[in-house]
Amino acid sequence: MTLLDKAITGLLPTVPRPLVRRLASPYIAGPGLEDAMRVVGELNAAGKLATVDVLGEEITRPEETREIVAQYHRLLARIDAERLDANISVKLTGLGLGLDLALCRDNLEGLVADAAVRGNFVRIDMEDASTTEETLRLYAALRADGHENLGVVLQARLRRSLTDVPGLANVRLCKGIYLEPPAIAYTDPAEIRANFLAELDALLDQGSYLAIATHDEFLIAEALARVARRGLAPDRYEFQMLLGVRAARGAEIVAAGHRLRVYVPFGSHWYEYSVRRLQENPRIAVYVASDLARRLAGGR
Repeated sequence: MTLLDKAITGLLPTVPRPLVRRLASPYIAGPGLEDAMRVVGELNAAGKLATVDVLGEEITRPEETREIVAQYHRLLARIDAERLDANISVKLTGLGLGLDLALCRDNLEGLVADAAVRGNFVRIDMEDASTTEETLRLYAALRADGHENLGVVLQARLRRSLTDVPGLANVRLCKGIYLEPPAIAYTDPAEIRANFLAELDALLDQGSYLAIATHDEFLIAEALARVARRGLAPDRYEFQMLLGVRAARGAEIVAAGHRLRVYVPFGSHWYEYSVRRLQENPRIAVYVASDLARRLAGGR
């Protein structure tokens, strides 16, 4: 990211909400459950799977956590009732990790149990490095208690991730979006890619179910080659992409006979999520700044 990109992304929180919503709309289903159901239905019709995220990790009160959990239970019920091919992704901070570890575990276990009854699955998203240890510990504890419909995420950006691979049964592997200190994270793109592939190989070697989450064409090609060399059955892995990102490439992956799952976020906290996504993508951030400048110059 250039100095100009950094300056622009730093200003994004000051950009008017209507402008952020217009530019970020491809990345979110919308504010409500009906929006998510519509998008998941469209994805399924195109041969794509979905994982749905209720936005709202920036919570400060137990009441907010309870509302997020209730939304997830409603979401699981609707997926079941409408026979959609979708599961759910949860952020532990949204379930109360920063408030009370016991509360967080209870909330997570309740969702996993609900999903199991419905033949569904829960993926624990990985957040910034301050939550990594507790996230992996909770995942391991619930798996040890017999909750097999539960997966976790590893970020190739983190130096520790390769050592976290052993014993993980179901993993989404991604580069990672959080900018961590160099002491704990790789910053060079080539190093992040190399670590991604090292983790991918290690996960395949131990027989983990693998969700390959990347839009990087080099990594997609490398993953496809590794899957082909191993003769891996289509039900032992999947690719994952974000809603609104490289949809045409995703369609090609599906047409080639691979499973593709699209990450579908929705909810009232769309603004916070949108700003974060824009900050991660300098090209879009530059467009936001340019559009805002034109509006101000025109007196609008």
